[in-house]
Amino acid sequence: MATVATSLWPPCVLLLLALLLHVGWCNQGKVNFREKEKQVLDQILGPGRYDARIRPSGINGTDGPAIVRVNLFVRSIATISDIKMEYSVQLTFREQWMDERLKFNDFGGKIKYLTLTDANRVWMPDLFFSNEKEGHFHNIIMPNVYIRIFPYGSVLYSIRISLTLSCPMNLKLYPLDRQICSLRMANGWTTDDLVFLWKDGDPVQVVKNLHLPRFTLEKFLTDYCNSKTNTGEYSCLKVDLLFKREFSYYLIQIYIPCCMLVIVSWVSFWLDQNAIPARVSLGVTTLLTMATQTSGINASLPPVSYTKAIDVWTGVCLTFVFGALLEFALVNYASRSDMHRENMKKQRRQCELEHAASLEAAADLLEDGATTFAMKPLVRHPGDALTLEKVRQCEIHMQPKRENCCRTWLSKFPTRSKRIDVISRITFPLVFALFNLVYWSTYLFREEAEDN
Repeated sequence: MATVATSLWPPCVLLLLALLLHVGWCNQGKVNFREKEKQVLDQILGPGRYDARIRPSGINGTDGPAIVRVNLFVRSIATISDIKMEYSVQLTFREQWMDERLKFNDFGGKIKYLTLTDANRVWMPDLFFSNEKEGHFHNIIMPNVYIRIFPYGSVLYSIRISLTLSCPMNLKLYPLDRQICSLRMANGWTTDDLVFLWKDGDPVQVVKNLHLPRFTLEKFLTDYCNSKTNTGEYSCLKVDLLFKREFSYYLIQIYIPCCMLVIVSWVSFWLDQNAIPARVSLGVTTLLTMATQTSGINASLPPVSYTKAIDVWTGVCLTFVFGALLEFALVNYASRSDMHRENMKKQRRQCELEHAASLEAAADLLEDGATTFAMKPLVRHPGDALTLEKVRQCEIHMQPKRENCCRTWLSKFPTRSKRIDVISRITFPLVFALFNLVYWSTYLFREEAEDN
């Protein structure tokens, strides 16, 4: 009867019924692989199956050391502090090792890897950053960490961290220097149990648009820094980051202003020697400004025991400004000396005039007294002609003095104070230009030598 009733249904209803039966049969045969992942995790990490306190075995299940391969991705470098000798970096840190206890069935490639967010469930290498000052993990919005377990037992651990690391600097060439800042990674296991290696290929990557305000990252080098103590040898990795300081900032902020102050101090050489307030105020102002700039530069640098390139520059510039002030003191002393000498000459001339006047007055008195004296006639002795002839011969044989061009030029300036100003106008710029030549050639060549 049911068969007869079914045959009476319309064809469209029969087609719909067949389609529903087919879908239900397919749903019964489909496998939920997310459920399989849970079963696999319970199988390999279940109670009594895996102990996170025990390190993995060595290569091919031997009792050798566990091999951990490391690679880094530098996301940003925030600051490089000269006074604290440190730098801040944000990076993605990855470790990968083999743990054969975590092998599982991938169901024909359907499960590519298992993901964990709790690092305490598996064994983890006890790696730390040996030159770290401060550091923190990122927890926004979720903790930036994940662990992947692959079917053949490989474990990949990745985390994003921010670190403040110490960077001992050599500032002898500051600000024409290059600095090497290291990132060191060590652990507490000896090489008999754990060995850290850089990942093959490209172990360190740096973001392309990395920007630093005062430095340029020229290159980076990976190396090993294993250490030996009385308890054994410990594995260590390091990355050396070579930073070149951007000189344009210091050229605009330090070198050009110092040159301008030195040149301004030379203006006093062109002022009148009697303009004492103007020359004193100019010299003192430039000296105080130069001293203030020097103290500001030193405040931004650590107190080191050696002399830096910037110390040589500011010290010499300060010396030139101070020398210009001392030059005015010398000019003022020479001016007063010239005035004193001129006064002495005037007094001497006055005395001579008074003495001549007194002699003339005495002669007039004698003439008025009608006193006659017997005057002897001028008699020329026979030897006088011979003596005059010898004098003429000596004058002929004597060579005239050679005229010195410098003395001739300085003779145009009658006073010593004016001569000092004129000599300073030439000497100070020439010496400063010579200092610049020696300074830049010395430190630039030293920089190139250190690079090589």
